[in-house]
Amino acid sequence: MTNFMYIFCLLVWGLNFIAVKIQGTPVSLELSLSYRLSMSAILFFILLCILKPKGKPMKKDVPFIIVFGICNFALSYLCLYYATILSSAAMVTLIFSLKVILTPIALRIFLKEQLHSHILIGGIIGVLGVCIVIYPSLNNIHGFNDIKGILIAVLGTILTAIGDASSARNAKKKVNPIYANVLGFTAGGILLWAIVYIKGQVVSLPTSISYLSALFYLTIFASFGAWLFYLKLVEKIGGAKSGYMVALFPAIGGIASVMIGDSDPSIYLAAGCFFSCLGAAIALGLGKRFGKTNLNEENSISK
Repeated sequence: MTNFMYIFCLLVWGLNFIAVKIQGTPVSLELSLSYRLSMSAILFFILLCILKPKGKPMKKDVPFIIVFGICNFALSYLCLYYATILSSAAMVTLIFSLKVILTPIALRIFLKEQLHSHILIGGIIGVLGVCIVIYPSLNNIHGFNDIKGILIAVLGTILTAIGDASSARNAKKKVNPIYANVLGFTAGGILLWAIVYIKGQVVSLPTSISYLSALFYLTIFASFGAWLFYLKLVEKIGGAKSGYMVALFPAIGGIASVMIGDSDPSIYLAAGCFFSCLGAAIALGLGKRFGKTNLNEENSISK
């Protein structure tokens, strides 16, 4: 069951931006995201009513939960949605994998946590991977949208890192993540609906199979199901091992992007995915922990 949950989260989140690309823009991205956040909030509220977990947030925790929801679910998602439409799903997945570097930096800035050297090394390699994929676009006169999409994706990833720092603060205060998600998705949804209203956008629900299936996937699988499985994984194998899946997101996103015709297969894309995966793995301390495991095994044998 643990292997199934791990593979489920890996594939579902790795294909997240592919689903956004398939969903397209029959309505505004703000409206599409409003639907997703609203339905996710309802699902987590139902779960909250069923489980009634401990760890209810206090009044002083609410502002931090709102920051978490707006940064992680509303603004960052909106940036990444726009980036996926302007650029490619593979590119956005590559850039989003840099959160394994940006989140520790945010934790250092806001919570004064230690920033380890392997995170910086992994970050440099990850940025190199993104630069390799970007390089062909620099020589393409039609590449402006790609560059704009890349910059918006970077902004979205930075906002995610800020949201992660707020989430870490909430976890330290023993706020149950189900409560945080109910309030977070609700706050994000309210903000997105406000944007839809202010921009005077027509509210309608497209009935095409591609749109509804992508919306279903992003809500049920990516926002709800994978998150629940991820919580179970953290409980069973720990947060560090669970986080290793992020290192494989660029490879999954890159392959899927080529398969749906969103990206052209090239040596640049392959090399970029490789270095992004390598950088994320190093930032997560995969090699360091593997070395410690081997050392412990050798010490056990010698005893």
